[in-house]
Amino acid sequence: MTHAQLPAQWTLQRIRDVSGDQEAVVLDTERTVNWVAGPGAHEALRPEIVLGFHGLCLVKPVDDDDWYMGSLYDDGSIDCWAAYGDLYEALRGL
Repeated sequence: MTHAQLPAQWTLQRIRDVSGDQEAVVLDTERTVNWVAGPGAHEALRPEIVLGFHGLCLVKPVDDDDWYMGSLYDDGSIDCWAAYGDLYEALRGL
C-alpha cells in the first residue's frame, strides 16, 4: 500500500489556508484515477499524491508535474477533468 504524502515544501495547514478548506485531507494513492477531459479520452493516471476537498480531489501523477482536479466517488475512484501547472493555482481553482 502506498502511503499518503504531502507535496514538497507544503504542509497540510498551508494547503488548507490556500484552498480555503480547513478540512482538506491527504488521501491514500491506492485508488483508480482517470483523466476524462474529452469524449472517449479516458486515460489512467498513476497518483503520487492525492489531496481531498469535500468530494473534489487534486492528484499529482507519478512522472508528471501537473496537478489534476477531479471528483471523488464513493468507491474511492477519481475522474479528473481539469489540469493545472502548479499546486497553488490548482488550490485556488477549487
